[in-house]
Amino acid sequence: MSGSDPKADLKRYLQAAREALVWKLDGLSEYDLRRPLTPTGTNLLGLVKHVASVEFGYFGATFDRPSDEPLPWFADDAEPNADMWAKAEESREQILGLYHRAWAHSDATIDALALDSVGHVPHWPADRSEVTLHLVLIHLIAETQRHAGHADIVRELVDGAVGLRNGNGNMAPVDLDWWEDYRDRLERVARGA
Repeated sequence: MSGSDPKADLKRYLQAAREALVWKLDGLSEYDLRRPLTPTGTNLLGLVKHVASVEFGYFGATFDRPSDEPLPWFADDAEPNADMWAKAEESREQILGLYHRAWAHSDATIDALALDSVGHVPHWPADRSEVTLHLVLIHLIAETQRHAGHADIVRELVDGAVGLRNGNGNMAPVDLDWWEDYRDRLERVARGA
């Protein structure tokens, strides 16, 4: 494709994934943002906190460009999964602010480095810890989309809201009765299997 800029393309896909994840928080109460809706506690605000933290690491320490952002949930003495939920004193605004600061920090790294710039992921096995910015961008697009998918399901469980992103539901143009019949049919097929 003529005129394609690989770095700009990757950055655009990362930003689309970021926005899809954040959109899943729109219009919800603090309770609904924090509700653990899976046996492992998956919740919307925790997903955003986790992805923000991951961005700081992969686009920071990996390329020797750490931020000054305190991430106490990654301390050696932090409890397991501390990055996957928001404490009572951590508001939606604080977590979203953290994520937006992560975007700015990550984007500065992306803009400053060439796609073939080499970094080291400290927590990966030594035989594959050397990475390029290109690989890290792909990894973060996949990571962010994965968690945006989790957020899709969690949001649907909270209030039934679904869709790919704001303005694009990407769902069949049918009514609620159709969806109920569809789900009932799938349940019958599953029970009969």
